[in-house]
Parts: sequence; C-alpha cells; structure tokens
Amino acid sequence: MNTTTRQELLAAFDALLQPERFKDYGPNGLQVEGKTQVRRMVSGVTASRALIEAAIDAQADAIFVHHGLFWRGQDGRVTGWMKQRLALLLAHDISLFAYHLPLDAHPELGNNAQLGRQLGLTTISCFGEQSLGFLGGRSDGGSFATPGDLARHIENTLKRPVTQVGPAQAAIKKIAWCSGGAQGYFESAIAASADAFITGEISEPQAHLAREMGVTFIACGHHASERYGAPALASHVAAQFGLYHQFIDIDNPA
Repeated sequence: MNTTTRQELLAAFDALLQPERFKDYGPNGLQVEGKTQVRRMVSGVTASRALIEAAIDAQADAIFVHHGLFWRGQDGRVTGWMKQRLALLLAHDISLFAYHLPLDAHPELGNNAQLGRQLGLTTISCFGEQSLGFLGGRSDGGSFATPGDLARHIENTLKRPVTQVGPAQAAIKKIAWCSGGAQGYFESAIAASADAFITGEISEPQAHLAREMGVTFIACGHHASERYGAPALASHVAAQFGLYHQFIDIDNPA
C-alpha cells in the first residue's frame, strides 16, 4: 500500500472534477484539513457522524463525500451536530474532501453517469441548468413497454420502492435523469422531449406537471440515486496513487 500527500490528492480530485466550472451551494474540495500523508481513504455519500465514526474504525486518513459539512446560508456556529462531526475529524486528523455539483456532472465517474450505468442507460446529451441533467435511453436501444415497467426496473436495481406519477400506459424510450434533489429539472426534461424523468425526490408541483404533460416522473430516493459517484471516483483516484479505498454506505431512507 502506497501513500500520497493531502495536497496531491486534492490536486487529483480537482483535475478530474473541475470545480471552478460550477456555481454551487457550498465549497468544493478540501473542507477539513487532516494529516499531510494519506494511505487509507473512505468514501461515502454524506459526511454524517455515522460515516465519520466508520471511517475512524477503518483507520482512514481521508474521507471523500458528495455532501460535505458546509452549505451556503447555513448557521455558521460550531455547535451541536456540527461540533460533534468536526471534533471527530480534528481529533483523528482526518481530511474531508467534498464535491457536490462537480461530482454529479462528471461524464464517466459522477453520480448521474454511474446511476445511468446501474440502470442500463446510455447518455446521448445533457440538459438543464449547468448541463447537469443526462438524456438518453436503454443501452440495448430498446424501450420500456410502460412506465410501470421502468419503475419496477429501477426498484429492482436500487433495491427500494419508488414514487411514480404520470401516465399509466405509454412506451418509454427517451429517458432523462438527474440524481438527488433535482425535481426542479423536470420542466427542462419535458422541454427536451423526454418520455420519463428519474431523480431522487419529488415535490408537490411535479405531480401535477407529470399528469398534465403526460410525462412520467419517478423519484427513487435522494440517497439511493447518489450512492455510486463517490465510490467510483474515489476508487479511481485511489488506484492512481495505490491507496487503500473503502466505500461505506450509511443507510438513508430519504
């Protein structure tokens, strides 16, 4: 097992994800500075206390996540849960790397690309604000006979129930998707002539739009739709440096 420096690891993440290209809701990159040398890395979806504790048990020197600790507009005081998480990271000298929209968007290793891969979808183009939405169809060139068939395929793949709204009977060929809380991209997906849109969450307005526009909306869970980017990218970078890497999935029903 090799080692690298914290700065070399940051440079590798930045080179792949190009955070400067994105207008985001929080800082991308190194959020908490740990030890200089990194040998063992853990990845996960969110920098929760449970993940940090699991990383400590795994003797990690660094953690790579999609959802970091700091967000625009949050209370900046270091109290309560924030103090607890930071105290664990600082006490064990663990670096925290977090990339939000840049990890969603990476064309091969990002959340959207990896979700599409899990679902057997091929990307043809991107759509929506900052081109974060992916548009394509089944990798085999076929279609789903009904929206229910697509919903069942997603449930079987992600191992969790989904929320499906829209037409009951319509062939699904052109599929749009954007992981996480991207329900606001639904209108852009409709404008892109998608037959169905897959994301993590649904809000009240999307149910009406799906019914009125005849386009299927499927919410498969924020966490469930974003389980794949962090381990794919962290594993890729760990292999570059010969580091130990472990993905730890902290279950989340949301």
